[in-house]
Amino acid sequence: MKIPEKVSICEVGLRDGLQNEKVIPTTEQKLELLRGMIDAGYPVIEVGSFMHPKKVPQMADTDELFKRIGEIPEGVELRALIPNTRGVQRAIDCGCKKVKLNVSASRMHNLKNLNRTPEESVAGFADCVKMANENNIAISGSISMPFASPWEGRTPVEDVDAIIEAYLKVGINEISLSDASGQAVPNQVYELCKHVREKYPQASWWLHFHNTRGAAVANILAAMQAGMTRFDASFGGLGGCPFVPGAAGNVSTEDVINMLDEMGIETGVDVLKVMALSRKVSEILGHGLDSYVLRAGRSKDLIASQSE
Repeated sequence: MKIPEKVSICEVGLRDGLQNEKVIPTTEQKLELLRGMIDAGYPVIEVGSFMHPKKVPQMADTDELFKRIGEIPEGVELRALIPNTRGVQRAIDCGCKKVKLNVSASRMHNLKNLNRTPEESVAGFADCVKMANENNIAISGSISMPFASPWEGRTPVEDVDAIIEAYLKVGINEISLSDASGQAVPNQVYELCKHVREKYPQASWWLHFHNTRGAAVANILAAMQAGMTRFDASFGGLGGCPFVPGAAGNVSTEDVINMLDEMGIETGVDVLKVMALSRKVSEILGHGLDSYVLRAGRSKDLIASQSE
């Protein structure tokens, strides 16, 4: 089995993990978590989003987080999700240096919500790209439901290709494939990842899996076999898309890192520190989290306890 020696993890818990929660952590609590993530060794952290605060009140203090975090260690990237040029302007104003746009590969979903095809939505991102480039802000794009959607079922590869080509045309070549509906399965993940890597060598890729039906870790392994090395995950498996029927949480960060550690694959992230952060999140929110490693502990700790 051919797998990479090193994998990069982006922690999305502060954004995707918290966006549905009824209990909204304070800005101070978020700052403590963010600093803890930096200390744990994450190379990339999704801090929040610049959506309208009335629509997503959990993200209303994203600007404040960027203003107050202070100096960022070299090699650490902080990013935020944006909807439009207003989001780019907010990034400029608060010192955010990386933003991400999103479009749905479900044509029905995109038409219903935005009255545009996915390709038309991406073409409209050109102003965002221009504005970001003029202000030295890096910009990436993501494609929700490139594997399947609750409305159409399996997503045709041709539809995914059309969106990728639209992103490349407006100047975005870092692209995330996001299984927001949690319908992807490993053989499909392998084939699509292999396809896009071969057809679009000029692009770089992130994978974002939800564990809605328990396949997220298997999907990550399949993506790695296809040559992918960058993955999103959320502390404690928290989160889920509020606009997708039945979409449960993201894949748990500590579950992913524990698996990679056991496989001898380097991430640079301290899983014990991640577990401590997840326990803190559970206390703040007042409920348990969907993490196997939090419940069972690491295998190596179990072995060590039996040998004492």
